Amino acid sequence: MPGHGTARTRWITSVGSVAIAAALLAGAHTAGAAPAPAAGTGAVATHEVEYFDGPGATPRHKRVPAEPPARIARRQAPGSAAVPAASVTPVQETGPVSGRLDLVIMGDGYTAAQQADFRADAQATLDHVFAIEPYASYRGLFNIWLVDTASAESGVSGDPTAGVVRNTALGSYFFCEDTERLLCLDTDKVTAYANQAPASDIVFVIANSAKYGGAGYSFPTPPTGASYHGVATMSSDNPQSYLIGAHELGHSIGNLADEYQYAGYGAYPYPSSESANISVTPDLGTGKWSRWLGEQDPTGSVIGTYEGGDYYETGVYRPTSTSLMRTLASTEFNHVGREAMIKGFYAYADGLTSTVPSGTRVRPGQKIAVSLAPVNGLSALRLTWYVDGKQVARAAGDRAVTPAALGATRSGQRVTATVTDTTSAVRDPAVRAATGNSLTWRVR
Repeated sequence: MPGHGTARTRWITSVGSVAIAAALLAGAHTAGAAPAPAAGTGAVATHEVEYFDGPGATPRHKRVPAEPPARIARRQAPGSAAVPAASVTPVQETGPVSGRLDLVIMGDGYTAAQQADFRADAQATLDHVFAIEPYASYRGLFNIWLVDTASAESGVSGDPTAGVVRNTALGSYFFCEDTERLLCLDTDKVTAYANQAPASDIVFVIANSAKYGGAGYSFPTPPTGASYHGVATMSSDNPQSYLIGAHELGHSIGNLADEYQYAGYGAYPYPSSESANISVTPDLGTGKWSRWLGEQDPTGSVIGTYEGGDYYETGVYRPTSTSLMRTLASTEFNHVGREAMIKGFYAYADGLTSTVPSGTRVRPGQKIAVSLAPVNGLSALRLTWYVDGKQVARAAGDRAVTPAALGATRSGQRVTATVTDTTSAVRDPAVRAATGNSLTWRVR
């Protein structure tokens, strides 16, 4: 896996309707569907979002407009094309943007005088999210950027009641589509601000509010002009709202399906699912999570086949009785979810980087220094060196070498550094392979 992994993951979307279900019956059910404008002349762009009515509630899905309603939009300024320059602060910068998963945090409803409050709220949210495994162990694969988005007024629209309208930088508002806890915003403004960060793969928006609420925006492909693949909104001062962000990253990074079901949805209509945590057969054989069967799980369950998931009641199975992908009453991913998340981290980020560009020619005596991502806990990076494909065992783990010291002195010989994550949280050989990346140089 040379260089920065391509972002392959998707934000989950609702099945939505019988028509959509019928259209998908011919193929595998995938986690993600493109945001689409409404039909007709003068169509309004819309996005599919996931939201939570309460900390223990089953999530729901709804299609919402990309811009706030007119009564809120009239109060907002400036337009998305004229957002002011924002201060961008690196919360943590562990490596080049080409080799990291770049998370952008911005606030809404914080005035210029409240930016210190925003930074404190952002830090608290990050601390909570990155206390959950596997975020905790793999935080070193992230660059985190704080973008100060000063609002004209403090607080956001719809707090505490639907009639409250405030002028904020991102146009955030509760009571989106008449749903009180659904916290929507102006995605064009989010894009304009996110683009001021060095890079953005995922965006968190923290609303200055104590009201419980949030949303997960689904972007199988980035919106026009954006590079990010998902936006999670959450309120700042509710102690459970951070779990919305943690859950939504399960979709965007791990390509995990929701593990809950809706009453009345009946039998699963798809022949398969791309998501690691959903199976259409209770007899896993050698597929999906068979390597974890019978294991005690961090969720308190035992890995098995539990019927119901991906919104449907029968004919579909999940690995555990509960998890963070089933309900926010659970604060843990199951083993299957952790493994998928680790694979997803490495789809965006590299465990191995170097300031000497891969593919360049180097002198026999030139020092080649490499860096391992500062991961810990569950992770276990193993660094090996090769000359023309043959491992140099004595150099295992060395962070700086010369080709000559490895025995490469002839022009054209190849020197390769490879890292693999040997974590016990991964059991699938294909996932194990996806955790590695290599850098190669030629002797000149």
